[in-house]
Amino acid sequence: MASEFKKKKFWRAVVAEFFAMSLFIFISIGAALGFNFPVSANETMTRVQDNVKVSLAFGISIATMAQSVGHISGAHLNPAVTLGLLLSCQISILRAIMYIIAQCLGAVVATAILSGITSGLPNNSLGLNALSAGINPGQGLGIEIIATLQLVLCVLATTDRRRTDVSGSAPLAIGLSVALGHLLAIDYTGCGINPARSFGSALITTNFTNHWIFWVGPLIGGASAALIYDFILAPRSSDVTDRMKVWTSGQVEEYDLDADDSRVEMKPK
Repeated sequence: MASEFKKKKFWRAVVAEFFAMSLFIFISIGAALGFNFPVSANETMTRVQDNVKVSLAFGISIATMAQSVGHISGAHLNPAVTLGLLLSCQISILRAIMYIIAQCLGAVVATAILSGITSGLPNNSLGLNALSAGINPGQGLGIEIIATLQLVLCVLATTDRRRTDVSGSAPLAIGLSVALGHLLAIDYTGCGINPARSFGSALITTNFTNHWIFWVGPLIGGASAALIYDFILAPRSSDVTDRMKVWTSGQVEEYDLDADDSRVEMKPK
């Protein structure tokens, strides 16, 4: 871990996660809040949120950020994705911890900026995730698990360097997976599937009601996706013990896409 900690490219990757996460949160939650602003001064009809617009905003912004910083940090932009790649033995424990911290800080900073820009909105929730009426915590947890599982499964599959059949854009595929998760979960939980994104809104609004769901659900979903992909759908040929060495060294030949910094790029191999 010490050798990875001293590398400039490691810290560039951490900064990239923070910067890209800040842009992602600002753009996506900003798009979600936009419907509250009246189009004209004479508008009398109550406007409702367009779930398709919000889903596309989250999906396209993730795809854009993945294309922009994927070659630097892997563009995880989600603690659940980071956990999935950690359990898949693709990143070190140190990198996973630093990424999650950077992601949470990025979400907090972006949400705080949005709070100032949208201060004129009454009862501004800043994209706070919450259970819809009629949805209990267990049901909300299930939605978050499934929505996150399909996302992390998509990340693992599209960035698997053993594949030769992926000819399209990995960032776009992952962005569409994010959009798909939102199309499913918005009406039930507001769609977390990203603990850092949920944390930013909860911290700035100081509202942590049922907040545990938006950590436990995505983390279970991400971990499940990694285990299902690596041990059932596409088992690795290398020994598990050898693969686990990446947790301390940050380098394993099967996963090393750049021998100098062991990053995982968001593009098909």
